[in-house]
Amino acid sequence: MIGKLGKEVKALKKILIVEDDQLLNRTLAYNLTSDGYEVISVFNFDSAVRKLRENEFDVALLDINLPDGSGLDLCEEIRNRGQHTYIIFITANDKESDMLKGYEVGGADYVTKPFNPIELIARINALIRRYTKLGSSINESASKSETSNINIIQDGELIINDELKQVIVDDKEVKLTPTEYNILKFLTKNKGKVFSIEDIYTNVWDGECYAAENVIAVHIRHIREKIEINPKE
Repeated sequence: MIGKLGKEVKALKKILIVEDDQLLNRTLAYNLTSDGYEVISVFNFDSAVRKLRENEFDVALLDINLPDGSGLDLCEEIRNRGQHTYIIFITANDKESDMLKGYEVGGADYVTKPFNPIELIARINALIRRYTKLGSSINESASKSETSNINIIQDGELIINDELKQVIVDDKEVKLTPTEYNILKFLTKNKGKVFSIEDIYTNVWDGECYAAENVIAVHIRHIREKIEINPKE
């Protein structure tokens, strides 16, 4: 049952749905609300922008092709605000090039219509567990004692504070997307080991992977651009 899936997610999480198909929008909103989430749903780009100015969301489900704009632009809006939101694109287009565009602007997952809403919700539940407190824990935990070194991962000038979900390079904080953070954390904790694309995906994502090699390459390129002085070298 849908409700049973949601019981594993203890804290109420906020989800934004931006989908112009009213039936799909309402179906997702109903199921997610029944599963214990706080849901705000809109049907167009302008309404989504207004909601983003008023709220910070744990998950955003963004239709790429909206009547008055693009879900890709909404993703950039979220990232430019520095919000730690897990973004899932919804689209009828399954072209690999379009999927990569979504990942390049900061999306973390991609579903192609038609899909089973219950399967999508199960995926969201798994991802919420993985990214619990990612958005709010930095501010909430800033005043905690510095004795929690067990949550610190360090490699030279790179410091990952897993309690705060914070990345520091050369004494400066680096803003990563949720997926970028988890890839960096996994690779840093396992420095010196060699992993296949499938190994990395299994440890960072849940569910079936599309275009895995390209997807992970895009994320790693973005990480290098953010944390390295000369990422092309």
